[in-house]
Amino acid sequence: MELSALAIFALSLMVMAAIPGPGIAAIVARVLAHGREGAMAFCLGVALGDVIWLGFAVAGLAVVAKTFGAAFLAIKYLGAAYLLYLAWKMWTASGDSGLGGVPRPGSGRPLQLVMGGLAVTMGNPKVMVFYLALLPNIIALETVTMIGYLELSLVTLGVLGLVLGAYCVLADRARRLISSPRAVRLLNRFAGSVMAGAAVAVATR
Repeated sequence: MELSALAIFALSLMVMAAIPGPGIAAIVARVLAHGREGAMAFCLGVALGDVIWLGFAVAGLAVVAKTFGAAFLAIKYLGAAYLLYLAWKMWTASGDSGLGGVPRPGSGRPLQLVMGGLAVTMGNPKVMVFYLALLPNIIALETVTMIGYLELSLVTLGVLGLVLGAYCVLADRARRLISSPRAVRLLNRFAGSVMAGAAVAVATR
């Protein structure tokens, strides 16, 4: 693809990704509760979801909706259920046990975290609107080849890596300022509330 087209796509995606939504809320809440360990796997899942939505946009919305409609619903509700589980764990954690209710940050298997991030993106209305409604106005998708799709995917992963990484760093710095058990308990409940809000946003859109 032409560099100008890739640059326009990258700038548009960066603006979209930087706007807080269910995905950003889930990432920030997780980092506040568990630190940066494990955040990379969760962010990878979020980014992979964007690449999948990009592929759906290139393939055509009608075909995607007809073929994968039931799968979308299943993924969306599984993602919402996973976020609600994390929200409950954060809300019920005691301040003495540390942020997130665990003595060591980053609990969760990498594959589980990747799938959790993927489910969040697949059910995120902001991401769906961008790729399926706005992207065709930015790039002539009918002219995108397989190589073009790979180029767009690499740009997507790079842009999201920068944006999500910045949110992770800022959330982790805020987390390190918290020390007292009462403050930890309040932060756990705040993070749990944010995570629950992200779950509701995913499930109801």
